[in-house]
Amino acid sequence: MNDDIKRHSPQQIRSAFTILAFVQATLIFTIALIIVPLPKIASEFSLSSANLLLVQVAYGLPFSGLLLFGGRLADRFRGRQMLVTGLIIFGAASVLAAIAPNFEMLVSMRFSQGVGAALTAPALMAVLRTLFPNPADFGKAMAVWGGVPFLGAIIGFILPGILTNWISWRWMFVVPVLVTAVAIAVARPLLPADDNRTSANRPGLDPLGAVLVTLGISLTSYGLIASGDYTWSSSTVYVPFIVGIVLLIVFLIVERKVRYPLLPPGFITEPRRITGLIGMFLAAAGSMLIEYVLTLYLQQIRGWSSLATAVSFLPFAVTMIVANQISAPLIARFGVVRVLSAGGLVTAVGLGLLAWISRDSAYAAILLPGQILLAAGISLVLSGSAVQSTANVEQHQAGLAGGVMNMAMELGPTVGLTVLMAVAATQPYAVQGYAWAFGAAGVLFILFAIVASMLPRKSAGHVSQPGR
Repeated sequence: MNDDIKRHSPQQIRSAFTILAFVQATLIFTIALIIVPLPKIASEFSLSSANLLLVQVAYGLPFSGLLLFGGRLADRFRGRQMLVTGLIIFGAASVLAAIAPNFEMLVSMRFSQGVGAALTAPALMAVLRTLFPNPADFGKAMAVWGGVPFLGAIIGFILPGILTNWISWRWMFVVPVLVTAVAIAVARPLLPADDNRTSANRPGLDPLGAVLVTLGISLTSYGLIASGDYTWSSSTVYVPFIVGIVLLIVFLIVERKVRYPLLPPGFITEPRRITGLIGMFLAAAGSMLIEYVLTLYLQQIRGWSSLATAVSFLPFAVTMIVANQISAPLIARFGVVRVLSAGGLVTAVGLGLLAWISRDSAYAAILLPGQILLAAGISLVLSGSAVQSTANVEQHQAGLAGGVMNMAMELGPTVGLTVLMAVAATQPYAVQGYAWAFGAAGVLFILFAIVASMLPRKSAGHVSQPGR
């Protein structure tokens, strides 16, 4: 065990875990913080639809595209060091984004935020693995960690929706600036020192693979996101999408030949890990589906204001917070497989209820219980998926595990939402399409629950609250 960990008291470990959790939540919060104020940003900078799309995706594309490389950098150059590096980039870009005088600077700073986030997120996992060197303790931490990003996402959706009615959207960047400043300040005294592996024992880098996968994921994601504003026959959609797919295929071919592959063969195909990653993907897609669809439904169909819409999601956020606190004890008592399967079924029930949505659905009868069930189920899926995604991860691959897990979360809102909205587009009326999208998502979660139930019941370790 690292001597630095031995000197940490349980209270210090809990404090360190809390700081790291706030950082992870903030990385996801920062994706969502400009979604609600986008019309105000468009008005302030006189943006076209294409420019507004760039503002929307400038953070998420480098974030998702660079995660694998960020993971290998964390494994190569040590977690705490890369964490501080990523936070410096992320925090500095957040300050400049808040004061951006024009569209070009805002987009470039959002892009820089994404680069910093892609270095930070995998480094967080590497630091956590050092903080909890015992696999059982690490499993406990992961059971709580799973829901942290999604709390950041839902708060990033609700908070700007409420506050930007009275203050400028620029003030939303205060959150990432403050969290970054605190994390950097406590990194050395509170977080464990990096291990003392020699460079010979650290994984090598794969620059070519990094370029291919980054461009491939970024271009494919851009094409999918653009399909929400343009038709698939538009070159804005199909050109980046096709080029991105080709680059990803080339990446897979290259990875079979290089000495130090960015994604080692078999790393994500281990049954527990792939199931956990699928759970992360589906949970992210389901969370974004309800935010996206109900926002359109309440504002465009029902005529609600952005403030009322944001407030209507408070029960979703509260349920996620409560469910996240009880997920770890449930895993400790019933095992990760049962909790993962139950979470999939509860989520499917919530989505099934929302599939009854109509033009005049009562909020209290349909939307509220659907939100609560969905939030509770997703929280269980997230906790179980985090445990399974990182099961048996060694220290030298902790950053990679963090990068892969975050990538699954990032791709869910892009790929998953696009597929579900394609299902919605098959129906002649918008609300009918929303119902079909919810129903299709519910079927996917039922299938996931069945697959998860087939996993071996062996747990990753006794799971309770981290640091105990």
